[in-house]
Amino acid sequence: MGDSEETGKYEENSLSLTGSVAMGTGVMIGAGIFALTGQVAEQAGGLFPLAFLAAAIVAGFSAYSYVKMAEQYPSAGGIAMFLMKAYGKGTVTAGMALLMYFSMVINESLVARTFGTYTLQLFDAKDNAFLVPALGVGLLVAAFIVNILGNKFIGTFSTVTAVIKIAGILIFAGAGLWVSGLTFESVGVTERTSAGSFLSATALALLAYKGFTTITNSGSEITNPNKNIGRSIIISLAICLVVYLLVGLAVAGNLSISEIIESRDYALAEAARPAFGQWGTYFTVGLAIVATISGLIASTFAVSRMLAMLSEMKLVPHKHFGLPGDIQKHTLVYTVVFAITLTILFDLSRIASLGAIFYIVMDIAVHWGVLRHVHGKVKANRWVPITAIVLDVTILGAFLWLKATSDMLVIWVALGGMVVIFVGERVFLSWKDDDQEAHADGNRE
Repeated sequence: MGDSEETGKYEENSLSLTGSVAMGTGVMIGAGIFALTGQVAEQAGGLFPLAFLAAAIVAGFSAYSYVKMAEQYPSAGGIAMFLMKAYGKGTVTAGMALLMYFSMVINESLVARTFGTYTLQLFDAKDNAFLVPALGVGLLVAAFIVNILGNKFIGTFSTVTAVIKIAGILIFAGAGLWVSGLTFESVGVTERTSAGSFLSATALALLAYKGFTTITNSGSEITNPNKNIGRSIIISLAICLVVYLLVGLAVAGNLSISEIIESRDYALAEAARPAFGQWGTYFTVGLAIVATISGLIASTFAVSRMLAMLSEMKLVPHKHFGLPGDIQKHTLVYTVVFAITLTILFDLSRIASLGAIFYIVMDIAVHWGVLRHVHGKVKANRWVPITAIVLDVTILGAFLWLKATSDMLVIWVALGGMVVIFVGERVFLSWKDDDQEAHADGNRE
């Protein structure tokens, strides 16, 4: 048990290997396929299926550090605990952990808006800008209610919905490939494709795999965590890579690049129209609804526990605001409130961009911590985190360059958010240390 898990409120052995894999794939597929396919195609052009493959390679190198840390330090705090082991209880640990927390909250708002966008494809209200965030907010509230019901229900629900959506998506991909006659005229270098745009698209596609980190946030709750955390991560990444490639090729076989970009927020539903007609659209939208619901439930489950761990580690301020229940219930409320705010304020493209920036910066910090501070303790080969850092810096640099020329607001919001997080943590930790010293002096008197 981790250092900060003394409260006993984490349900050990409450998630099986199957349940943790379902949770990881639930988060990844919920956001990756339905929300990001069109966004990635907008940047990579006809090479968008390969961008998902490149992102899987980056995620594979990244996963190594997380697996090694999880084997040595299985914890319900996941990344927060990993950062603490590498950097100690300081501003770096708290700030980077909060970057991960907010990137996951951003992912929740991404999934929530995706739910709204796909649901509207069933009605004649596609252009109603108010209904997309309204539906997303409704889903977030529903996810909050489900999370109150407990881990075992969430594990069972995640398993059932993961089987449904993966089977359904594979049916969609297989039928789409068959209808296309295995001709992929949209795949290839187009006028939008360049080395920089492809690397930028890879950074965005990496969001489709970051869900594997939610497995580490439930570390001590997984049965036999020292072995099963690593297994869960590897299995989840492998499943998602196969699914993403098949779906990407199916979409490319039924839509031109310009059509994919035009319908980027609901590309899979649009790809179903020429292949299967209106019933195919209903089928795809139904899958999107199941995928986004299960993904959101799994994400709120993991991220609220991460914030609870940070609170118990005294790395972030915590105030009850008169709420009943324990810290985990409070952090669940905070998480849903933050996600609702983002769902209302930002569109899909900007939400995805903010999430990519926050996540990659945090990811670099994890690899650097392993490389510089704990590689001997966790028995990690240095060349793997070095490679992961190089890959992260390369795709993040390309992504920031592209955004600097097209949507500078995203960069300003990301920079502003990071400044607020790290300055706020510095002030909070300094105040806490001064308060502890004053209390100690008072006791000595």
